[in-house]
Amino acid sequence: MLLCGNIEFPENRGAPSTAVPTLTFGREVATLGGSVGTGGRLGQALGRTDGWRALAPVVMLGSVVVSVIVNSATDPIDFHIYVLGGAALEQPGSLYHTAYLDPAHHETMPFVYPPFAAMVFYPLHFVPFGLAVTAWRLGIIAALFVVIRLSQKMIGVVDDRVAMLWSAGAIWLEPIVGNIKHATIGVFLMILVMAAASGSRWWLSGLLLGLGTGIKLTPAAGGLYCAGMRRPATAGFAATVFIATLAVSSLVAGDRVRYFFTDFIGQDKLFTYGNVYNQSWRGGIARIVGHDPGMGPLVWTAIAATALLAACAWWALGDAGSAPDRLGRLLVVMLVALVASPVSWTAHWVWLVPLLIWLLHGPWREAPGARWLWWAWAVTTLAAVPNMLAQLQVNRWEISRPWYEAWAGLIYPILTLATLAWLVATGLAARRRQHPPTGTTGPGNFTRKTGYPTDIVGR
Repeated sequence: MLLCGNIEFPENRGAPSTAVPTLTFGREVATLGGSVGTGGRLGQALGRTDGWRALAPVVMLGSVVVSVIVNSATDPIDFHIYVLGGAALEQPGSLYHTAYLDPAHHETMPFVYPPFAAMVFYPLHFVPFGLAVTAWRLGIIAALFVVIRLSQKMIGVVDDRVAMLWSAGAIWLEPIVGNIKHATIGVFLMILVMAAASGSRWWLSGLLLGLGTGIKLTPAAGGLYCAGMRRPATAGFAATVFIATLAVSSLVAGDRVRYFFTDFIGQDKLFTYGNVYNQSWRGGIARIVGHDPGMGPLVWTAIAATALLAACAWWALGDAGSAPDRLGRLLVVMLVALVASPVSWTAHWVWLVPLLIWLLHGPWREAPGARWLWWAWAVTTLAAVPNMLAQLQVNRWEISRPWYEAWAGLIYPILTLATLAWLVATGLAARRRQHPPTGTTGPGNFTRKTGYPTDIVGR
């Protein structure tokens, strides 16, 4: 993953093309096939990259096999909850009174999803558990590859081998490790949102978002993205489909739909908000002040400040005079949703994978600071900083902790603020350079004085 480099490939590898891939070093652009001043270094770099690309299937297969073997030793807590929730539909009244007992921490884990999710999970309890969870974990890895391909599509880079290398590396990032270990649904939901955001058919995009929101409420943020991208038909149809999931659920689960949205959701006793795995503003602030502040002034102030910064970042990524950066804007929305949610476990932060791809291969990859942000997120997620801090927690329910642990536990929200601030600063700097020096023409060219790609302006 780390050796893919900034390589741009033709859109369609299977068809003849006169397009020539370009390899960037720092602020310089060299065209392969032409005369290159640093031909020796360029040839060596290209050779290393081609070597990794040739090995991509083997690297990915090896990474997948090791991941499945390693994670098979972990109790798939979330998957147990899905199976129990689906089975509870045979007696709908027990849906939110059925729980899985976590043998490691001796805690009860209730079903915390809308009744429609239980309908989706219902067939799982008919399949032998070992077979079902193995298939689910392999499905997560396959879904991760699809997410990477969708990310490539949204930034105009299409290459199977590079996607394989990304998959092989992304499997070991903290959010994805959590999804595979506990066999969660996060990556599958991310596919629905990304497919909706990248699709052109309003009814299909709306259908995907509506179904995703019916299973878990967080994909509703995709509806905000569609509204912001001036796709009202998609957003409206998504809301209609979501309402339809409630109606269908009422036929199967009766008053459990009303109970979920009025009495059950938001119960503080369901979660340990101060747990370091909760990387939302509420969780981070709870650890700093030593108690759960609820959705009080401190939390709302942090959310409001993040939302304001995100609005500026949204503006920086596009305007009326040019095509907006679809993936960049989607990531802005989803990052805000993650920090604003009362609970955002590290396994929920699967959106960091498309973010890493965007930072390394997206249109602003050569902007000052892009590579630093990439490394900050990559090291944080590969080292699994929240997981390291979790080893210092004596009691999962005790919120108070030393100040240095509390502030270190804010790592994801802090990096989110840094990312949004960088987007704003980069957009402002680009607009100050809307008239590049003479001699730089065409999209994708870089000025020697500024280092900004000429196509960054107005994105």
